[in-house]
Amino acid sequence: MNNSFVNTSRLLGAGLRALLVLTLVTGVIYPLVVTGIAQALFHDKANGSEIEADGRVVGSSLIGQPYNLPLKKGQQTPEPDLRWFQGRPADGLGGNSINTRYELILSGATNLAADSGAVDGRCPAEPEDGTLCARVLAAKAAVVEDNSVAGYPVQPSDVPADAVTSSGSGLDPAISPQYAGLQVHRVAARNNLSVAAVEKLVADHTQGRTLGFIGEPQVNVLELNIALEELVAGK
Repeated sequence: MNNSFVNTSRLLGAGLRALLVLTLVTGVIYPLVVTGIAQALFHDKANGSEIEADGRVVGSSLIGQPYNLPLKKGQQTPEPDLRWFQGRPADGLGGNSINTRYELILSGATNLAADSGAVDGRCPAEPEDGTLCARVLAAKAAVVEDNSVAGYPVQPSDVPADAVTSSGSGLDPAISPQYAGLQVHRVAARNNLSVAAVEKLVADHTQGRTLGFIGEPQVNVLELNIALEELVAGK
């Protein structure tokens, strides 16, 4: 019995020592090493890819944000502020309705199938309400109306896919150069800028494919609008 007690005590002691060592290594040393490396080599990314303007953080290059007008009395859905470049639709976003102490935005997709509302593979002129076809056609009509200015009418065929569809998270921070270019005339007119100046702004903020072959060219909307604000302030 004494041998059994001694063996048990020895095993228990070894187990406790292993627990303490592993806790120290994996719970203290490893996180500190990883955090140190991240801060030293990838400081910007490790801190959320923050974007600053006028000396303060205004957002992240990884998360899109809306540019809307304040809600009017009785209005449920805000109207876009057409002075700014607009990002992709955020149809999959939801609100926090459980714990109302905090104003949270829940990201996600619409979960609508690609052929939602389609007939024989195409969207009808009057699709069923709530379907993807209905959302896409309504968004396309809004893009055409918002971006058509004197001397520059926008046609439905000019509207790129990212202007009328949301990403899987609903938080996509970037748009295609085609969608940014579609908005140039409207932004120029709303801010009393030349079209050439706004076109140059878009070109300067167009990012190529990662490593030259991954993904598609894109324009970060937040960074573009910060540059637009600076251009308007300096005109």
